[in-house]
Order: sequence, then structure tokens, then C-alpha cells
Amino acid sequence: MEFVKGLVVRSLAGHDKGGFFVVLNVDADMALICNGENRSLAHPKRKKLIHLSRTKTVLPNHLIKTNGEICESLRQFACR
Repeated sequence: MEFVKGLVVRSLAGHDKGGFFVVLNVDADMALICNGENRSLAHPKRKKLIHLSRTKTVLPNHLIKTNGEICESLRQFACR
């Protein structure tokens, strides 16, 4: 599975290591990610694709319109 908009990923490196995020956009070897809490839609993080691990979950577009919806959608991954 490729990196696409709405894909849930896990950070493999950096201060956010182990955290789950949603991909907002992909450019070459970088992705814009957010989690709705400390990385909001207004201030997403740019991260290299090699520092992200893909999951099998892709969130539909209607669940990634607000920070609250993103946060709620990622809550199920935090317990794993």
C-alpha cells in the first residue's frame, strides 16, 4: 500500500516516535501529517516517508475535516 491521503501512519523516529498520525498530503519523499492534538490541521508536520510506518487503515475524507474528528479516529490506535 502506498502513502495516500487519509492513511494512518506510525512515526518511527523523532520526538513523536510511536505516535499515530493521518497523512494529509504526499510529495516525493515527504508527507504532511497531523494527529489533531499537538499537530493540528493548521500546523501539520512534514516528515520523511522513511520515518513513517504504514498501517492498513485509510480514513475517509469526511473524517479528516476537523481536528476533533482526526483525534477521535486515531484514539483507537493509541491503546495498541
